[in-house]
Amino acid sequence: MKTLHRRMAACGVVLAAAGCGASPITSARIERAVAPTFANLVEAQLSQLGLARLPASDITVTASCRKVTAGTTGAGAGDWICTLVWHGPNSGVMRDTYDLAVAADGCYSATVDSAEAQLGGPTIADAAGRERKNLLYSFEGCFDTT
Repeated sequence: MKTLHRRMAACGVVLAAAGCGASPITSARIERAVAPTFANLVEAQLSQLGLARLPASDITVTASCRKVTAGTTGAGAGDWICTLVWHGPNSGVMRDTYDLAVAADGCYSATVDSAEAQLGGPTIADAAGRERKNLLYSFEGCFDTT
């Protein structure tokens, strides 16, 4: 009887997996979502800090993301790492790495890797010396999974 239950359970797992299909959470979708969100936040951050305006359309961001979990297909909800290479306000190339927690609905939370000192902490001083939320330290977004 135990053998029959094991076989039924194994068949159920195989059938469930076969019906699921490929995950809509892919590196390409995450990259296409994170890059423009980051560019928009750079624009907002510059304005908030009282620095020279730079429209998001003038900020070139390239995202490269990979799934962290070992033994996975490189798709699906879970922990991801995204490296963003971008041209900042001084036209210099910058590189920042974010840890992403991606949910099955396509929403994510991104937090700068703790080793990334160039972006500062959760707060940053503006041109007048006031502490402001650092929009580039941690942010959230969503993308279409259909």
